Amino acid sequence: MILSINPQNPQARLIRKVVELLNNGEVIAMPTDSVYALGCRLSDKKAITRLYQIKKADKFHPMSLLCADLKGIAVYAHVSNPAYKVMRRLLPGPYTFILSATREVPERMLTRQRTVGLRVPDNLVVQDLVRELGEPILATTAEIEPFGLFLEAEDIDLQLGKQLGCVIEGGILPDERSTIIDLTNDEPVLVRPGKGAFEG
Repeated sequence: MILSINPQNPQARLIRKVVELLNNGEVIAMPTDSVYALGCRLSDKKAITRLYQIKKADKFHPMSLLCADLKGIAVYAHVSNPAYKVMRRLLPGPYTFILSATREVPERMLTRQRTVGLRVPDNLVVQDLVRELGEPILATTAEIEPFGLFLEAEDIDLQLGKQLGCVIEGGILPDERSTIIDLTNDEPVLVRPGKGAFEG
Protein backbone atom coordinates (compact mmCIF):
# COMPACT_ATOMS: atom_id res chain seq x y z
CA MET A 1 0.00 0.00 0.00
CA ILE A 2 1.47 3.32 -1.11
CA LEU A 3 0.46 6.43 0.83
CA SER A 4 0.92 9.94 -0.54
CA ILE A 5 1.51 12.40 2.30
CA ASN A 6 2.07 16.07 1.58
CA PRO A 7 5.80 16.66 2.28
CA GLN A 8 5.30 20.38 3.04
CA ASN A 9 2.12 20.04 5.09
CA PRO A 10 1.64 16.41 6.21
CA GLN A 11 -2.04 15.53 6.69
CA ALA A 12 -2.67 14.71 10.35
CA ARG A 13 -5.13 11.91 9.52
CA LEU A 14 -2.54 10.15 7.34
CA ILE A 15 0.16 10.60 9.98
CA ARG A 16 -2.19 9.01 12.52
CA LYS A 17 -2.93 6.18 10.08
CA VAL A 18 0.79 5.35 9.72
CA VAL A 19 1.34 5.61 13.48
CA GLU A 20 -1.53 3.18 14.00
CA LEU A 21 0.26 0.74 11.70
CA LEU A 22 3.50 1.19 13.67
CA ASN A 23 1.66 0.68 16.96
CA ASN A 24 0.23 -2.54 15.54
CA GLY A 25 3.73 -3.90 14.94
CA GLU A 26 4.08 -3.09 11.26
CA VAL A 27 7.29 -2.18 9.44
CA ILE A 28 6.97 0.76 7.05
CA ALA A 29 9.00 2.29 4.23
CA MET A 30 9.45 6.07 4.15
CA PRO A 31 11.48 8.76 2.40
CA THR A 32 14.01 10.69 4.46
CA ASP A 33 16.14 13.66 3.43
CA SER A 34 18.65 11.21 1.95
CA VAL A 35 17.34 7.82 0.77
CA TYR A 36 14.31 5.63 1.48
CA ALA A 37 14.34 3.86 4.83
CA LEU A 38 12.58 0.91 6.43
CA GLY A 39 11.48 1.42 10.01
CA CYS A 40 9.46 0.32 13.02
CA ARG A 41 8.85 1.30 16.64
CA LEU A 42 11.98 1.24 18.76
CA SER A 43 10.13 -0.39 21.67
CA ASP A 44 8.51 -3.20 19.66
CA LYS A 45 10.74 -6.28 19.88
CA LYS A 46 8.68 -8.34 17.43
CA ALA A 47 8.66 -5.52 14.88
CA ILE A 48 12.42 -5.12 15.26
CA THR A 49 12.88 -8.83 14.54
CA ARG A 50 10.71 -8.47 11.42
CA LEU A 51 12.68 -5.41 10.32
CA TYR A 52 15.93 -7.40 10.50
CA GLN A 53 14.30 -10.27 8.59
CA ILE A 54 13.03 -7.98 5.83
CA LYS A 55 16.43 -6.30 5.61
CA LYS A 56 18.09 -9.75 5.59
CA ALA A 57 20.55 -8.36 8.12
CA ASP A 58 22.43 -10.17 10.85
CA LYS A 59 21.95 -9.13 14.47
CA PHE A 60 25.08 -6.96 14.41
CA HIS A 61 23.90 -4.78 11.52
CA PRO A 62 23.75 -1.19 12.81
CA MET A 63 20.50 0.73 12.54
CA SER A 64 19.66 4.32 13.39
CA LEU A 65 17.11 6.01 15.60
CA LEU A 66 15.07 8.67 13.79
CA CYS A 67 14.20 11.49 16.17
CA ALA A 68 12.04 14.58 15.68
CA ASP A 69 14.48 17.06 17.19
CA LEU A 70 17.58 17.54 19.35
CA LYS A 71 15.51 17.17 22.51
CA GLY A 72 14.59 13.66 21.41
CA ILE A 73 18.23 12.76 20.79
CA ALA A 74 19.16 13.76 24.36
CA VAL A 75 16.85 11.06 25.75
CA TYR A 76 18.70 8.27 23.96
CA ALA A 77 22.29 9.54 23.88
CA HIS A 78 24.77 11.31 26.12
CA VAL A 79 25.30 14.66 24.43
CA SER A 80 28.35 16.71 25.43
CA ASN A 81 28.47 20.47 24.91
CA PRO A 82 30.79 20.16 21.87
CA ALA A 83 28.50 17.48 20.37
CA TYR A 84 25.45 19.64 20.98
CA LYS A 85 27.02 22.59 19.17
CA VAL A 86 27.79 20.44 16.13
CA MET A 87 24.30 18.95 15.99
CA ARG A 88 22.56 22.27 16.58
CA ARG A 89 24.42 23.65 13.57
CA LEU A 90 23.68 20.72 11.25
CA LEU A 91 20.22 19.47 12.25
CA PRO A 92 17.74 18.77 10.88
CA GLY A 93 19.70 17.42 7.97
CA PRO A 94 21.19 14.36 6.21
CA TYR A 95 23.49 13.35 9.04
CA THR A 96 23.79 10.29 11.28
CA PHE A 97 25.57 10.97 14.56
CA ILE A 98 27.30 8.25 16.55
CA LEU A 99 26.91 8.91 20.29
CA SER A 100 27.22 7.02 23.56
CA ALA A 101 23.83 5.51 24.32
CA THR A 102 21.72 6.00 27.44
CA ARG A 103 19.83 3.19 29.14
CA GLU A 104 16.75 4.10 27.09
CA VAL A 105 18.26 2.33 24.07
CA PRO A 106 17.43 -1.39 23.93
CA GLU A 107 20.47 -3.60 24.50
CA ARG A 108 20.02 -5.21 21.09
CA MET A 109 20.58 -1.86 19.38
CA LEU A 110 23.93 -1.12 21.00
CA THR A 111 27.33 -1.64 19.44
CA ARG A 112 30.09 -3.26 21.49
CA GLN A 113 31.21 0.27 22.33
CA ARG A 114 27.66 0.95 23.61
CA THR A 115 27.07 3.61 21.00
CA VAL A 116 24.04 4.31 18.84
CA GLY A 117 23.39 6.15 15.59
CA LEU A 118 20.82 8.96 15.67
CA ARG A 119 19.22 11.13 12.99
CA VAL A 120 16.89 14.10 12.72
CA PRO A 121 16.05 14.07 9.00
CA ASP A 122 15.00 17.31 7.33
CA ASN A 123 11.71 15.68 6.40
CA LEU A 124 8.46 16.92 7.94
CA VAL A 125 6.66 13.60 7.41
CA VAL A 126 9.27 11.70 9.42
CA GLN A 127 9.34 14.38 12.12
CA ASP A 128 5.54 14.34 12.45
CA LEU A 129 5.50 10.53 12.57
CA VAL A 130 8.01 10.46 15.41
CA ARG A 131 6.17 13.16 17.37
CA GLU A 132 2.81 11.40 16.98
CA LEU A 133 4.38 8.02 17.81
CA GLY A 134 6.00 9.38 20.97
CA GLU A 135 9.26 7.52 20.47
CA PRO A 136 12.00 7.18 17.83
CA ILE A 137 11.57 5.09 14.71
CA LEU A 138 14.27 2.44 14.38
CA ALA A 139 15.38 2.70 10.76
CA THR A 140 17.70 1.22 8.17
CA THR A 141 18.39 2.07 4.55
CA ALA A 142 15.94 0.48 2.11
CA GLU A 143 18.69 -1.55 0.48
CA ILE A 144 18.17 -5.29 0.23
CA GLU A 145 19.85 -8.02 -1.77
CA PRO A 146 19.29 -8.96 -4.54
CA PHE A 147 17.43 -5.73 -5.34
CA GLY A 148 20.02 -3.22 -4.16
CA LEU A 149 19.01 0.28 -3.08
CA PHE A 150 15.38 1.17 -3.69
CA LEU A 151 15.02 4.63 -5.24
CA GLU A 152 11.22 4.68 -5.76
CA ALA A 153 8.18 3.88 -3.63
CA GLU A 154 6.67 1.80 -6.45
CA ASP A 155 9.67 -0.53 -6.51
CA ILE A 156 9.57 -0.95 -2.74
CA ASP A 157 5.86 -1.75 -2.87
CA LEU A 158 6.36 -4.21 -5.74
CA GLN A 159 9.13 -6.18 -4.05
CA LEU A 160 8.35 -5.76 -0.33
CA GLY A 161 4.76 -4.56 -0.15
CA LYS A 162 3.38 -7.80 1.30
CA GLN A 163 5.82 -7.52 4.21
CA LEU A 164 5.18 -3.84 4.97
CA GLY A 165 2.34 -1.95 6.57
CA CYS A 166 2.70 0.84 4.01
CA VAL A 167 5.13 2.65 1.73
CA ILE A 168 5.12 6.43 1.95
CA GLU A 169 5.55 8.10 -1.43
CA GLY A 170 8.60 10.33 -1.69
CA GLY A 171 9.28 10.52 -5.41
CA ILE A 172 12.52 9.30 -6.99
CA LEU A 173 15.37 9.73 -4.51
CA PRO A 174 19.01 9.76 -5.63
CA ASP A 175 21.60 7.49 -4.03
CA GLU A 176 22.78 10.09 -1.52
CA ARG A 177 23.36 8.53 1.89
CA SER A 178 23.56 10.42 5.14
CA THR A 179 26.93 11.68 6.32
CA ILE A 180 28.04 9.74 9.40
CA ILE A 181 29.87 11.66 12.13
CA ASP A 182 31.27 10.17 15.35
CA LEU A 183 30.63 12.50 18.30
CA THR A 184 31.63 10.16 21.10
CA ASN A 185 34.67 12.35 21.82
CA ASP A 186 35.10 16.13 21.92
CA GLU A 187 36.44 16.24 18.37
CA PRO A 188 33.96 15.14 15.67
CA VAL A 189 35.25 12.41 13.35
CA LEU A 190 33.93 11.87 9.84
CA VAL A 191 33.08 8.16 9.48
CA ARG A 192 31.39 8.26 6.08
CA PRO A 193 31.02 11.20 3.70
CA GLY A 194 27.54 11.58 2.28
CA LYS A 195 24.91 14.09 1.29
CA GLY A 196 25.57 16.41 4.23
CA ALA A 197 28.59 18.71 3.98
CA PHE A 198 31.07 18.43 6.83
CA GLU A 199 34.19 20.49 7.42
CA GLY A 200 35.16 19.16 10.85
